[in-house]
Amino acid sequence: MATLSSSKHCCSSSSVYSSSSSFGFHQPQRNIPFPVVSQKRLGSKSVSWQSKCSPSSNVILMQDGALATKRAATDEAPLSKLKEGLLSVTPPEEHKQLINIDANAGKSTVSITVVGASGDLAKKKIFPALFALYYEDCLPEDLDVKFFLSKTYNDLLPSKWSDNLLLLLVSALYYLWENCSEKMEQFLNRCFYHSGQYDSQQNFVELDKKLKEHEAGRVANRLFYLSIPPNIFVDAVKCASLSASAANGWTRVIVEKPFGRDSESSAALTRALKQYLAEDQIFRIDHYLGKELVENLSVLRFSNLIFEPLWSRQYIRNVQLIFSEDFGTEGRGGYFDHYGIIRDIMQNHLLQILALFAMETPVSLDAEDIRNEKVKVLRSMKPLRIDDVVIGQYKSHTKGGVSYPGYTDDKTVPKDSLTPTFAAAALFIDNARWDGVPFLMKAGKALHNRRAEIRVQFRHVPGNLYNRNFGTDLDRATNELVIRVQPDEAIYLKINNKVPGLGMRLDRSNLNLLYKARYSKEIPDAYERLLLDAVEGERRLFIRSDELDAAWSLFTPVLKELEEKKIIPEYYPYGSRGPVGAHYLAARYNVKWGDIGVDE
Repeated sequence: MATLSSSKHCCSSSSVYSSSSSFGFHQPQRNIPFPVVSQKRLGSKSVSWQSKCSPSSNVILMQDGALATKRAATDEAPLSKLKEGLLSVTPPEEHKQLINIDANAGKSTVSITVVGASGDLAKKKIFPALFALYYEDCLPEDLDVKFFLSKTYNDLLPSKWSDNLLLLLVSALYYLWENCSEKMEQFLNRCFYHSGQYDSQQNFVELDKKLKEHEAGRVANRLFYLSIPPNIFVDAVKCASLSASAANGWTRVIVEKPFGRDSESSAALTRALKQYLAEDQIFRIDHYLGKELVENLSVLRFSNLIFEPLWSRQYIRNVQLIFSEDFGTEGRGGYFDHYGIIRDIMQNHLLQILALFAMETPVSLDAEDIRNEKVKVLRSMKPLRIDDVVIGQYKSHTKGGVSYPGYTDDKTVPKDSLTPTFAAAALFIDNARWDGVPFLMKAGKALHNRRAEIRVQFRHVPGNLYNRNFGTDLDRATNELVIRVQPDEAIYLKINNKVPGLGMRLDRSNLNLLYKARYSKEIPDAYERLLLDAVEGERRLFIRSDELDAAWSLFTPVLKELEEKKIIPEYYPYGSRGPVGAHYLAARYNVKWGDIGVDE
């Protein structure tokens, strides 16, 4: 059983809150098989969830999916320890204590309710993020967890509280160590279930009563995380707002993308949400904004004198934002076919990074000051032309005796689908700082590798004395700053230097900050940072409605043209570098994609 680094992500937690949370589970970066849980404990259900342990918050889980699958046993010792140390928790119904309401006057509590707790997002991301925050003491120690179950799936779960508790324990088994048992017991003692429908106000009234029991007269603050399909966002918000809002504290709602399919549907969703919530109650989450290297982007630029003077058209030749996955839709074809790679990745993840990269220096680090500058960038962008967009779709391919399916081989995808799984685009910002600098984006599935990075290619040195050493390929002499968001987070600067020895031979080397080599601490998952920010009311990494409108206004005309004209995507083999058309697009602006160099 692997161990978990004891390094902390948070130095302390706020003592003001006695937190309530509801959460889902995240797939750890490493896949470790779990011991098989006794059928006696789980009935006919077998599970093998993975997660981090973490210390505290009131948690309510609204669950709507199936259980995870069983894995082969590899080590029974942790399970034995699990049973001895953690399964002796008395069911909540049997150990409810009388609470002196007057003693809690003036105190506050935070309840986090995850609506849709059995979905993939909840199980793979939200649950582990909450466990991690609790374990790292980033959340208050007084934690109540409510599982809000959709009645459709209520019969899928064991009926006894102790068995439900075991499901959570198994989820954290991977990170079990000598210090985990006590905190896990504390955490799980505060977990509870509630069954209901997401569009039923009566069910949310019942939820409100249970929340009040745990809040025990304290100032109640409530955070709802909508881990549900977008078509029921409004119903859930309506019920939560009218029937389960905090009476004397704040109420916030985290909304997951997609935020519509185009400008019209996005605006309609915003109007519907604002019937029940104020703008400052809506936290539109884009988890890429919570990634460590994206967070470091503004630090790199604004706190290092060597970079800020170079951050303009005078020195930067082009900027590339690259996202690639080495797998296809993997059973998500039905969802993906409705949106495509432009809506799924480019319109949100990559465009948000572009706005952060290109914005002017904000007045302060206040959320509104930063978001104001991002909106200015988006509104300054030239309309995206169809000629500056290349789309592709992966096809089946056999390599090394292994056959890889094409996009339309997915049974959930129509055989005649024209939905792009790859897209490249050239965008321009029409302002004094970036006039004429191409911002090239590309994103795709089933490519040759997995990466997400920002590449900044600087201009050639005027009258370079060493041009003859590079021959006609001046790009070999170009300085390049690379910010690798994932995997293997790193920042490196490509420079030219002399190779030691007689003669004058030049080489291109990297000044490299590799995070795993420089820092021993584990990098927290993006959802940990964003959940903590939502609890603390920090909106800097969440998307404002006018920011969303500006982003959609840039891509909606092109998306409509692609769909109305039924433009056929260029097909590329599974596992390749993508369509050839992407290279022609870059060449039109005298650019070479930086991720295809020999040194990569």
